[in-house]
Amino acid sequence: MSLIKKILVAQATALIVMAGASAQAASDDVAARLKPVGDVCIEGQECAAAAAGGAAPAAAGASAARSGDDIVAKSCGVCHATGLLEAPITGDKPAWAARAEVSGGLDGLLAVAKAGRGAMPPGGTCGDCSDEELMNAIKTMSGL
Repeated sequence: MSLIKKILVAQATALIVMAGASAQAASDDVAARLKPVGDVCIEGQECAAAAAGGAAPAAAGASAARSGDDIVAKSCGVCHATGLLEAPITGDKPAWAARAEVSGGLDGLLAVAKAGRGAMPPGGTCGDCSDEELMNAIKTMSGL
């Protein structure tokens, strides 16, 4: 075989090897993008991830309540930080105490927060807050 043929065969072989490696890498990338992001666990049945010794089910982490500070910062702060539309200002304990007295304590304030009042929609602007999270936010804002 002449020197030129050897060089051409070597280059062709290198291209074939690189193409195969590239195809495998692309296939691995696609598989990584398509893998499930979580498991579905049915109450009363053992979860596949738990049976395999994997991480706890995602639902267990979802039940942890967000802190009052988080809820206030994301959903309540715009109005309650400034007193917009007569909202009681965060940290104004006398104003919050007066509202709590009229509403029936912290549970009454929770009921108002859930139902909405005036310009405040039901649940404030936190449509996915649990009662516990709303109560955490009320306690954070009121200091009660």
